[in-house]
Amino acid sequence: MSSGIDLDAEALYASLLAGVRGLLGPDAVLVGIWSGGAWLAERLQRDCGLAGEPGVISSALHRDDFSRRGLTAGADHTRLPFEIEGRRIVLVDDVLYTGRTIRAAINELYDFGRPAGISLAVLVDRGGRELPIEASFAAATIALPEPQRLSLARDEAGRFSFEIR
Repeated sequence: MSSGIDLDAEALYASLLAGVRGLLGPDAVLVGIWSGGAWLAERLQRDCGLAGEPGVISSALHRDDFSRRGLTAGADHTRLPFEIEGRRIVLVDDVLYTGRTIRAAINELYDFGRPAGISLAVLVDRGGRELPIEASFAAATIALPEPQRLSLARDEAGRFSFEIR
């Protein structure tokens, strides 16, 4: 990483796991935002001992910058193997920045039903919010200059790391 920030994604994942366990209640399900959040939800599902698969949600069709970005690679990745109606959702993402991806993902969730409640768990909150969105749990909070981008990477063994560009 060239920014001078040293983030240990695996150590932060351990903290996220503990935080998500605290958010999970009866009838709660995990839904990860494509792609980094989906990777995290997949591993959290296994490490929390939850049956079945986590949901995956794409924010692409509800983004407010759709006209500028167009249809992105994750647009067709929404997969919800359970009912949303009346369920408690723990929405998982890798990096919380402006809040626009979270807003779009929540809009997509409501296309499938009305959840009883939604909690947000993120690996890193980097600040810079443009919308009133706040994580119920963040494993780390950092400050990055606006032009820098933080993204989660996953190797073939499933271990996480960060890329800062």
